[in-house]
Amino acid sequence: MRCGVVVRKLGMSRVFDNDGNHIPVTILKLEDVEVLSTKSIDKDGYCALQIGFGNKKPKNITKPLRGFFAKVKSEPKEKVVEFRVSEDAVLQVGDKIGVNHFVAGQKVDLVGLSQGKGFAGAMKRHNFGGMQATHGVSISHRSHGSTGNSQDPGRTWKGKKMAGQYGNVKKTIQNLTVVQLIEEEDLILVKGGVPGSKNNILKMSDAIKHKTPENVPFPGGLKTASTKDEVKVEETENKGKVTDQNIQNDGDKVEN
Repeated sequence: MRCGVVVRKLGMSRVFDNDGNHIPVTILKLEDVEVLSTKSIDKDGYCALQIGFGNKKPKNITKPLRGFFAKVKSEPKEKVVEFRVSEDAVLQVGDKIGVNHFVAGQKVDLVGLSQGKGFAGAMKRHNFGGMQATHGVSISHRSHGSTGNSQDPGRTWKGKKMAGQYGNVKKTIQNLTVVQLIEEEDLILVKGGVPGSKNNILKMSDAIKHKTPENVPFPGGLKTASTKDEVKVEETENKGKVTDQNIQNDGDKVEN
């Protein structure tokens, strides 16, 4: 069982297949997904990995979290999530996971908070039909109707579908298909919608009800230095050389 990752929902778009059919996709982004610590069966009773996502300013985290990040020798992370893994799928502390952790066509599960709708009535929350429009019904056209029983049991059952808070609950969407991977931008495109609004953070892992492809990286797909990073390093080195050359030229001018 491999480790999952933490992603940010950027929104929805569409792509086209070879036949010209459009496929609705959700764009997910990996932001500095790093292995912070490990848990072993001998020490903790189970095997797991703690994964950090994104970056956060030290002033914006609590004191206990500052101590945790200092202990694992990592920069403060926006989100820390734990994934259960098998003993042969343990990654090293400090490893950074990239989009190559998954492959196109693979089935994945996504877990996140659904969009909160606030206090909603029974018709919107549970798809009730409502009361009659006429025949003596007054001011109760969108009501859920009776909630109780007769003298026995003489109470409303726990869990009765009524008006209340709608949304903002943990939802799991299973067996979504990975359509495309964009390694240069750390983006994953999955078919269909996922819970939450834009910028929502979700957990993404291999589908538990579908066979994992044989060509997926095991124990995980680690991120390598991208071309952009290499170009930035070269530019920084070149800037330093130019600065030294300018200093020498300025010194020659002063001597002359």
